[in-house]
Amino acid sequence: MSNGSYVAPESVEKIGRVGLAAGVVGAVLLAAGFLTDRDQFFRSYLTGYMWMLGLAAGALALLLLHHVTRGAWGVMIRRILEAAANPVTIGFAVVAFLPIVLGTHSLYEWTHGEVVAGDAILSYKKPWLNTPAFLTRSAIYFALWLVLAGVLGRLSARQDETGDRKLALWMQRWSAGGLAVFILSMTLAAFDWLMSITPHWYSTIYGLYVIIGQAVSAMAFVALMALVLGDGDSPAIPFQARHLHDYGKLLFAFVCVWAYFGYSQFIIIWSGNLPEETTFYTSRLNGAWKATTVVLVLLHYALPFALLLSRDRKRSAKALAPIAVLLLLARWLDLHWLVAPAFSKDAFTLHWLDLAAPLALGGIWLFLFTLRLKARPLLPANEPFLKEALAHD
Repeated sequence: MSNGSYVAPESVEKIGRVGLAAGVVGAVLLAAGFLTDRDQFFRSYLTGYMWMLGLAAGALALLLLHHVTRGAWGVMIRRILEAAANPVTIGFAVVAFLPIVLGTHSLYEWTHGEVVAGDAILSYKKPWLNTPAFLTRSAIYFALWLVLAGVLGRLSARQDETGDRKLALWMQRWSAGGLAVFILSMTLAAFDWLMSITPHWYSTIYGLYVIIGQAVSAMAFVALMALVLGDGDSPAIPFQARHLHDYGKLLFAFVCVWAYFGYSQFIIIWSGNLPEETTFYTSRLNGAWKATTVVLVLLHYALPFALLLSRDRKRSAKALAPIAVLLLLARWLDLHWLVAPAFSKDAFTLHWLDLAAPLALGGIWLFLFTLRLKARPLLPANEPFLKEALAHD
């Protein structure tokens, strides 16, 4: 039985304190890394930043999807998604982007004027790949995400206060267009922030690959929070087995779609067999990075796929939690696999800064998430589909 108040339990505050402590420790380590090995700092920071951003951006995508579909599955986790994707957490992502701005010369070959001048391909891409355009587009991406999250947050708060049923329709309409805006903007952000570290290579499916990875991150985080908030004899949110089953099925679907996009990208490039395209995979399927590629496929697809086939496992928060942890680790490995070989093709690299960056950024983000989660009731009392969502099996 639920405690009926739908107030965040004390465990949420404890998680926030742990996140803040981890963030502080990670930040100290990052500062030391910045002073001792600046190039490695920026590379590790980019990976850690994209991992942290995936939690907030993935939650925003799921929140938009929930409002568009008006599915009862999203009602029970709406506050989790709103706390993960709001002007505070996304605002932190804006501030945390500043080191990447400072490190553009270390991260992006196209910022080197002498290299661009002697390279026909980079000269052709210069109208898009130049520092002023890069910074302008980045500001636009963040502005769009802040607006999307901010408007949904305000409409949700008004729904809590007034109970106006029309607000649910407004959120649905806003999310329909917002989802398209999010997909387009995040696709371009993935091109700018990740794909352009190898500016001679390109893939039109790359943005979708990054977006579905963010959905995996957010859904895995939701599964963990379902254990925190739904465990015990008096859970803060009365999750039923069917709710967890829905989240398990979504997680299973996102894992499969991630594999589909990854394989589609690979098979198209492999069949085309163009040197400027195959270089991305030759450096990852051979030599030092071959084992990492195999481990990534196992941890991000094969093992979760096999585990999530079980219906009973998808209906248990305690069974879903270790799979969620596995996938959050696999998400970091995927981003490391995207970034690190661009700077070290012939040797596998795993620097202590690669661990410090997600620790710092993820810890601080988690602390901000818990602050927002505690600020409102855990279930939207005036949501039209709340009664349906709360219905027992």
